Amino acid sequence: MNETIQISASSLNGIDLSALAAFVDQVKADPAKAAVRFRVTTRWSGQTRSETTVEGYELGGQFIERRFKMTADEPLDLLGTDSAPNPQELLMTALNACMAVGYVAQAAVHGIQLERLEIETSGRLDLRGFLGVDDTVAPGYRQLDYTVRIGGNGTAEQFHDIHQAVMNTLPNFFNLNQPICMNGRLELV
Repeated sequence: MNETIQISASSLNGIDLSALAAFVDQVKADPAKAAVRFRVTTRWSGQTRSETTVEGYELGGQFIERRFKMTADEPLDLLGTDSAPNPQELLMTALNACMAVGYVAQAAVHGIQLERLEIETSGRLDLRGFLGVDDTVAPGYRQLDYTVRIGGNGTAEQFHDIHQAVMNTLPNFFNLNQPICMNGRLELV
C-alpha cells in the first residue's frame, strides 16, 4: 500500500477505512509505530496434542493484551487422538487467514465490495523425511498449491491487481515463500 489511501466510504467489507488511513499516516510519520512483535507459547498436553496460548503482542513498542488458546493434535493414523487440527493444517490456516485479511483490505481500499472470498491450500509431505528413514527426503513442503476464489463488484483487472498486491505485501506469504532464519535455543528444565 505505497499509494495514498482514498476514502470513499467509512467502512467496506468490514474494514474501517478511516482507521486504516489514520494508521497508515501514523506509520508514515513515525516508522517505529509499524514495529509489531507476536509471540505464542505452546505446551505439550499428552500424546501428540499441544495447546498454544496467546497473551498479547507489541505494536509500536506498546504491549496489547489478548487471550486466546489454540489446540493441535494429529489424526488417528498419525498416532494422535484426532481432537484438533494438526500443525500442517494450522500452518495452512495461518497462511489462508493472512491472505484473506489482505484480499479484504485491498478490496476495501480499492472500493470493491466483496461477495465471496475462499482460499483453498494444499501441500504434499513425504513422512519418510519427518520419520528420519531417508535422509534424501525433505521433512517439509517443497511447494504449496493454493486457489483463491473471489467475487464482487470489481473488474477482472482490479482483482488481478489486488491479487498481486496481496502476494507482494503479506507477511505469511512472504514467510512461507522464502527461507527464514530460525534462531533456536534449548533450555533444560
